Amino acid sequence: MSILVDRNTRLLVQGITGKEGSYHAQRSAEYGANLVAGVTPGKGGQTFMENVPIYDTVDRAIEETNANASLIFVPPAFAADAIVEAVDAGIEVIACITEGIPVQDSIKVVRYIKDKNVTLIGPNCPGIISPGENFKMGIMPGHIHTPGKTGVVSRSGTLTYEAVSQLTDLSIGQSTCVGIGGDPVSGVTFVDILSKFEQDPETDSVVLIGEIGGSKEQEAAEYIKHHFSKPIAALIVGQSAPPGKRMGHAGAIITGSAGKASEKVKALASAGVSIIPSPGSIGKTLKEALL
Repeated sequence: MSILVDRNTRLLVQGITGKEGSYHAQRSAEYGANLVAGVTPGKGGQTFMENVPIYDTVDRAIEETNANASLIFVPPAFAADAIVEAVDAGIEVIACITEGIPVQDSIKVVRYIKDKNVTLIGPNCPGIISPGENFKMGIMPGHIHTPGKTGVVSRSGTLTYEAVSQLTDLSIGQSTCVGIGGDPVSGVTFVDILSKFEQDPETDSVVLIGEIGGSKEQEAAEYIKHHFSKPIAALIVGQSAPPGKRMGHAGAIITGSAGKASEKVKALASAGVSIIPSPGSIGKTLKEALL
């Protein structure tokens, strides 16, 4: 089973005619996603991969194809407007891959969607994949995934791939993998995804990958302590990062004691989470937690 998306999800790609959009739209379709439309203003009437129609607006794309999920590859200056357009058109799940969106734009978007029936993954994320459903919307390498019952939720795209590779090598399949994004302000949080994994009968364990900056991991620890019943292993990266210096992601910067890796590890350990000591031990630690 999966969370958020499945083989019946009807996918459109905003920015499908750009270099990144076209490449990853094709990879998603080849993996099995039901790609029904693309949207690029001014390119309406063209086709992609010979049979995928391109529209000028998301509204028109939905009217013609009944798309209900959107993958966004729109430049940073226009990405916030693209998200809002998808939300206003009635899209239910959005994955925004775009990196470098101004924080003020993200704040406005997150505030705008707060009470709306939409799940925003990202921005600055790898997207979402459900191997058992043969569905991918994002930039993750599909070939390393295998169907199974372990959920993965991560702030880091690269470490998501590393985690999945280790799990697959140990014959531990994945139910759904979600990259929530590395920006200071984003749509879904660890808690949002963990609550869906808790409710999913086909997810029996979880790998969580966090990093320095913010307090998302502490919020996850509090949720896990009181509401999460399944085995969970967590890796927190950035333990040697100096305060005040950005490390990789825009959100990976220690601006207070809560942002330190040590504080995040302490909170998760106190919630009963199995702490992964290093990136090379992700699969091993989860396997031990499952014994």
